[in-house]
Amino acid sequence: MKLQNHMAVPKHRAIAFAVTLALSLGYGSGSALAQSNATGVIFGQAEPGETVRVESIGTGLKRDLTVDSSGRYRAASLPIGTYKVSLLKDGAVVGTRDNVQTQISQGTDVSFVTSAATQAGAKTLSAVQVVGNALPAIDVSSVDSRTVINANQLSQLPIARTSISSVALLAPGTVPAARGYGNALSFGGSSASENAYYINGFAVTNPLTGVSSRQLPYDAIDQEQVLIGGYGAEYGRSTGGVINVVTKRGTNDWKGDVQVLWSPSSLAQQPRDIHRKNGSLFQTGNPFSDRDPDNLQYSGSIGGPLIKDKLFFFGAADWIKQTGVFHSAQGPGPTVNNDNNKTTRWLTKFDWNITDSHIIEFTGMGDTESTDAQIYKYSYTTGQTGSYLGHQYTKNYNGTQTNGTPGGKVYTARYTGYITDDFTVNAMYGKSSADHVQTVTGLGGAPCPAITDDRAIAGTNPAPSCLFGGTTQLAPGSKDSTTGWNLNLEYRLGSHDLRAGMDNYILRATWGNGPVAGTNWRYEDLGNGSAIQQRLIQLGLSPSLFNPAQFPNGYYVNSTGLTTGASARTALRSQFVEDNWQVSDRWHAYIGLRNEQFTNYNGVGVPYAKARHQLDPRLGASWDVYGDSSLKIYANAGRYHLGLPTSVAIRGAGASTFPSNYYSFTGIDPVSGVPTGLNTTAPSAGTFFNNGANGTPPDGKTVSVKDLHSYYQDEYILGFDKQLPNNWVVGAKLMYRKLRSLIDDTCDSRPLQAWGDSHGLHDQVLAGVNASTGCWLFNPGRANTFVVSPTPGQYLSIPLNASEIGEKKPKRAYYMMDLYAEHQFSDKWYGKIEYTFSRSYGNSEGQLDSDIVQADVSTTESWDFPEVMENTNGPLANDQTHQLRILGTYQPTPEWRLSTVTRIASGTPISCIGARTPGDPMGYGAAYFWCNGQPSPRGSGGRNPWTYTFNVSAAWQPAFLDHKLTLSADVFNLLGKQRVTQVFESCENASGVKSINCFRPRSFQDPRYVRLGARYDFSL
Repeated sequence: MKLQNHMAVPKHRAIAFAVTLALSLGYGSGSALAQSNATGVIFGQAEPGETVRVESIGTGLKRDLTVDSSGRYRAASLPIGTYKVSLLKDGAVVGTRDNVQTQISQGTDVSFVTSAATQAGAKTLSAVQVVGNALPAIDVSSVDSRTVINANQLSQLPIARTSISSVALLAPGTVPAARGYGNALSFGGSSASENAYYINGFAVTNPLTGVSSRQLPYDAIDQEQVLIGGYGAEYGRSTGGVINVVTKRGTNDWKGDVQVLWSPSSLAQQPRDIHRKNGSLFQTGNPFSDRDPDNLQYSGSIGGPLIKDKLFFFGAADWIKQTGVFHSAQGPGPTVNNDNNKTTRWLTKFDWNITDSHIIEFTGMGDTESTDAQIYKYSYTTGQTGSYLGHQYTKNYNGTQTNGTPGGKVYTARYTGYITDDFTVNAMYGKSSADHVQTVTGLGGAPCPAITDDRAIAGTNPAPSCLFGGTTQLAPGSKDSTTGWNLNLEYRLGSHDLRAGMDNYILRATWGNGPVAGTNWRYEDLGNGSAIQQRLIQLGLSPSLFNPAQFPNGYYVNSTGLTTGASARTALRSQFVEDNWQVSDRWHAYIGLRNEQFTNYNGVGVPYAKARHQLDPRLGASWDVYGDSSLKIYANAGRYHLGLPTSVAIRGAGASTFPSNYYSFTGIDPVSGVPTGLNTTAPSAGTFFNNGANGTPPDGKTVSVKDLHSYYQDEYILGFDKQLPNNWVVGAKLMYRKLRSLIDDTCDSRPLQAWGDSHGLHDQVLAGVNASTGCWLFNPGRANTFVVSPTPGQYLSIPLNASEIGEKKPKRAYYMMDLYAEHQFSDKWYGKIEYTFSRSYGNSEGQLDSDIVQADVSTTESWDFPEVMENTNGPLANDQTHQLRILGTYQPTPEWRLSTVTRIASGTPISCIGARTPGDPMGYGAAYFWCNGQPSPRGSGGRNPWTYTFNVSAAWQPAFLDHKLTLSADVFNLLGKQRVTQVFESCENASGVKSINCFRPRSFQDPRYVRLGARYDFSL
């Protein structure tokens, strides 16, 4: 769907396999893929008939399991924590492994045998007491591509505490999304709205758009798992990646911490100013980094037993205050903001071990982010701050329709039942909700409108403006919520670990926005008048009515503004089954199948899009080559579906108004920037509704095509992990992803009208098109059956093949090679170096369009009509070909620790977007991959520069305080390089005149800053 202003405010094809089969070696039994997304598993080998006891060191939770006839045991769905695993013979402990740490959805091998030979030849440890911790470093039971960061690493590494995405960026295949989407990430070439987020098993993905998630206190994270591919059938609704967080819990010891972190402005580098390519200043500072920032954070946590071995409590909280100064761009009515940002996050968790066989968990958490900006006039000529204009307050809102700051409260309850040694039940219910607020308060009178000046003279003599804050305002009463439950059953039958489950989520959102003063004004150069002639055509008039004499100053002004608003909901359901089959001592097979359904409802409760039987077969393969977990070769293949975000109902299925009027004018008000002397009687001044958005709610049956195909992609991975001497592990993996089907909207009624004309139904089709929004959800590159309603209650189906529609097939291919070497912590140090080569290539990024940072998820302007897709094949906007990550910790003494997180990455591609020389049939202005009158293929403008981000940390834990006090200093972006990360790619106006803002920077690396910290850990 067309976006009026390209400049974002900062703010059947059946797959060959229908079932999946994978072979993997298991040095023991069971696979991590059979686990809940909030628990872990301990498995292994021992003498048949003996007993293995798994006991939580922290909570006393205890499970005794009988080793089966094949010599295997498996403890499933264990809460994340540290365990002691013992082998009992005739009631006596004959072997023990201490400090066994479980990991999210993964298996930890604890075997009481001397080798991984066949069970008949295995020698048990039934005659000698053994206490040890030399466990395999490689999980041979997993076949997915994952990264797990634990609490210890989080406390030691210099990581920004802005969001859980800050942690996920440590994983290969992840790149930062365009800054206009907030602190969001792109996984494996997918757009930033295609990821799934979980906290303690509950989906916390943004219920409006899918961009980002609700957050929690940083120190409440026990483990964060990042899955970038190959994940099992339990996971879905993601064609990007999965971020899965498990929080800390109380234990039998009361422990806590208090912490203060301070990033003083005196130690912070000032953000780069934005200059145009001709050297002229566009903006002091930039939209994503305040000047003179000062950040103060207080954090704390405490946990312990309310009833020893039975009932436990854990609580954590963050309170963050940041102040800074932000300058708007040089242009109409520049302002300076004194920003006061506050973030409050809290979490409480209760764990009740009713018995060793029945566990209940209750989690509550809150996340509120607000900004109060005091706004003043600013003069770029004198560099002086002027009079006070007013203030803008936002809560849980980052200023864009994608809103990467969802915030809110979450409450969940979870039950785990170990019914027998072989049968486990997991059930969960949860709710979340958030309010979103934006208020603009001025000194009096009506608010000022937004002024955009795209004329060539704007560089030296721009139109003025008294606008402050954003150009649009969020509708009052905006909010969202998620309600969901899941039920998973797991049963072990001989060498098969069988698992089945289902879930049901309801997402609701009330959302909308509009121009702050009812309309926006955009000044344009007249040029050759082609834009005016095109407008006359759109109004049903002859282009010969264009008279240059009506525009004596050579300019025209567009009065326009999109207003949206609706309450919508989305119903999501899924079911899955999987079998982890221990074929032999060294081979393991995984077969998984997932089925998803979604229904999207508009503001009056009418479904406008739905899909059933979205079948996702999953296949994984892993081979423990030597039988000792020292070399694993694995492979997997699978299909992954993605539904429509709730936000589509706000724009594509809601009652939107998008008027546009082209006027000539004689003057400009010197304060407000509003044009004067408008010629409202000229033919081109008639009202044209972009996309047919005239305020009439669309009929739900006409919003999408019949039998809408799902959005899905296929994925293949091949890799290996190898244990080397001296605590080294090395590995490599290859990944290939291909987008198979896409959902977006088209606003091209020409094929529909052509069908109507050829079938003698011209008037009926025309009436149906006029009664619609003018845009329809469809599948590009496929045959689609459109539905229009000529009169209320009457429906006409229009079947068109792909050729008749004229749209290209969607293309998005991603391939990656990842190489890593990791040294486990020993000899005083830990280190990991990882190089990732990847390419993201095609004609569509997916649900978002990062080239112009468009916020309309799944209704981008990319597929609005065929001409806009010309020259669009090339490297996509989220393509970073080379990435090098280095993580390291060195502890020369028990008192001192040095750490680093380093990321070096090549730049993203640059495109030139402008006016289409053969003509602009839909009035989209400069929205084409054409520049200078020539085709301008995607990515042909070169690349943004490489970025080098070195974060370092030093910490001192004095021995005289028993190492309980930690004083730390972290330096982020040590080199202070603020390289450009994205440029403004809209390079022409509608008349083909080159924009002075062509290729000016849109975003940079964050400036260098220092974070000083003091933390005290205590026990009660």
